[in-house]
Amino acid sequence: MTVRGFIARHRIGSAAIVPAVVGVTAILGLTWALSPAPRTADTELTSSVTECHDMVTVSIAGRNDTPVAGTTKMLVGANGEALPAALSSDYSSHWVDPVINAPNGVVDPNAYAAVYIAYPANMSSYEEAVATGVANTESVMRAIRVACPDTKFAVVGYSEGADVARRVAMDVGHQDADTDGGYGIVNPGNVVGVVILADAGRANGQGPFPGAKNPFANPDGFDRQFQNGTNPTTGQGALPDTGGDDFGALGGKVASFCSEKDFTCAVPENISLLQLAINVGRQLNVDTLEREGLTPATGQDVAVALSQIAFNAFAEVRSQPDWMKGDQTFLDVLLTVSSPSYKPGEATKAPAKAQSISADEMSPLAYLPQKVFKEIIGLITTNQNTIPVVLSDPYQLTLAKDVGHHFDYWRDNDATNGKPLTSAEYAAAWLTHLAQQAQNGQPVDPSAKPDAGSLAAALESATASATPTAPSTAPVAGTVTTTKPAAPTTTGATTTTGATTTNTPAASETGSASTPAATPSAAPAAEAAAPSVSQDSVPDTVTLPTTAAAATTTTVPTTTTAAPSPAG
Repeated sequence: MTVRGFIARHRIGSAAIVPAVVGVTAILGLTWALSPAPRTADTELTSSVTECHDMVTVSIAGRNDTPVAGTTKMLVGANGEALPAALSSDYSSHWVDPVINAPNGVVDPNAYAAVYIAYPANMSSYEEAVATGVANTESVMRAIRVACPDTKFAVVGYSEGADVARRVAMDVGHQDADTDGGYGIVNPGNVVGVVILADAGRANGQGPFPGAKNPFANPDGFDRQFQNGTNPTTGQGALPDTGGDDFGALGGKVASFCSEKDFTCAVPENISLLQLAINVGRQLNVDTLEREGLTPATGQDVAVALSQIAFNAFAEVRSQPDWMKGDQTFLDVLLTVSSPSYKPGEATKAPAKAQSISADEMSPLAYLPQKVFKEIIGLITTNQNTIPVVLSDPYQLTLAKDVGHHFDYWRDNDATNGKPLTSAEYAAAWLTHLAQQAQNGQPVDPSAKPDAGSLAAALESATASATPTAPSTAPVAGTVTTTKPAAPTTTGATTTTGATTTNTPAASETGSASTPAATPSAAPAAEAAAPSVSQDSVPDTVTLPTTAAAATTTTVPTTTTAAPSPAG
């Protein structure tokens, strides 16, 4: 009988798991409660094909901040097949644009391009959303590699997209070449830089540039210091099982930024119970819980997840005959089996059932008092920071209006203490430098130092958009008008384009309110939820043309797009 069937048969009530749901939704709500700003778009119909560039930055934005087929002009292949991506000129992210568009105006127009990856950037199933984002990102990179083998790549991700970017970087960096010297995704040597803003997989004590010669100062090949000192951001990422500081062949080419008290990437040590809640939440439909609250249906989903974890935990203990003698606590087991990456059966197999009980098999009973003592001590020592974290209100610290640390990357410069640029500005300057080297056909020069003119141009481009500010507390209600795309042809597809955002940010990256009707005064404003659209992974290989067709443009009236009011 399945776990779900067992629960349905025995009528396990949802009220029994209310405390767990509260903890899960609090942790998961703070971690990726992000949505894009309403935007005013000049709706323009174009016909185009993909061109080759010296360097392409592949970007993955945060929750609900993703191109959507049907409302955004998507990239297409030679035969009109759609790719899950859009050019940054056709889709705009208020937060990521200043970083990825910095090289524009510094290098030749045809030398550089940036694209946004489409993926289900939601919390219906976090693991599935991120896995689809990884698959889509790697498919787009593979397609560009096939059409443009000399193109260099950079990867940029923020928030939920940061987890996608990290996993892509680790996949690329740990590839093995085939017998012909080829790679399944792209040659790691052609990936010149990776930027991860709010790195949820960050290792404890990790510097901003893992694998670099100076991991606290600068990535290899960019001789401009990011900061003085070698003090790391405290804590580690909220998803340690998907992270670490080993990027394989990409070591030294990664910038992993994390702000103090941004609890997506700076989770204090010794909060095992909260980590367990995060692991459970990664397996739940948090969007539905947020929208509907705890109902019999959502309660059963939570109960199924918790029951499966408990079942796996007891199976894990049963597979270790000497577990009672060891130092591993049951909480350690729960943390192991609650991870979505846990695969039952990989642990030591349980011994065959014996026909009799020997004295040796009864010996674990002698260790029971000691084991209970270890459980109590382990629970205390691994959770001594749990109460301070909860009392500090991690949701407000991370996403609160004006002061949320999840938005520090655009305002975290501190010149008096040796940090003249914000994280976003530094990333923008680095990408610009990499684009210049790619345009000149140069490999990454470990001793390169950008000149003052190039740096000034990059910073001017990066700050051309309005400085990110806290979201408005009242999202603007409105309707979304789109134009149905024409059928794709061999030269491209005709769809509507997105446009750059206006200089005044509206309700952009906000926290979520689970129930708008009873929102505490201290809570952030309700999130302006964008439509959640599942993006399927594209085929492994998509053939793209290497030359560009002339573009034809037909302009239609301007359409103002605003985020809909949050669902009740």
